[in-house]
Amino acid sequence: MAIPTLPTALTLEIVTPDRSLVREEVQEVQVPAVEGYMGILPGHTPLLATLQVGEITYRKGTEQGHLHVAFGFVEVLPDRVTVLAQIAERADDIDVSRAEAARKRAEERLAKPALEIDFERARVAMMKSLIRLQVATRARTRA
Repeated sequence: MAIPTLPTALTLEIVTPDRSLVREEVQEVQVPAVEGYMGILPGHTPLLATLQVGEITYRKGTEQGHLHVAFGFVEVLPDRVTVLAQIAERADDIDVSRAEAARKRAEERLAKPALEIDFERARVAMMKSLIRLQVATRARTRA
């Protein structure tokens, strides 16, 4: 009986309801699942997980890619990772001044008494703006 060989790469596909952002052969992917960040290498056990707000990183040779993602699902197969995200942005597409303004608005909302705000909505807005800024900063420090 022949021993099956493990794949040496993953096909990474990241899509949102309105566009496809990534379709590449990569060696490694890290996604923000609800249970925590999950590292994926070729040959990973199949699974389906829910995404939270966070950063997706992937490695193609010596190059790394970074994206901001918010909510959705990730399907992992031994040779493929498919991300169906509600929101996803490449580092280069992030408007840093807009993300900084969103962070300030979220901070102001969170500083108000709890009865006056939707705390969970403000917390998510803060997380999204902070991750956008983190992803954009990583892209600019590589350049």
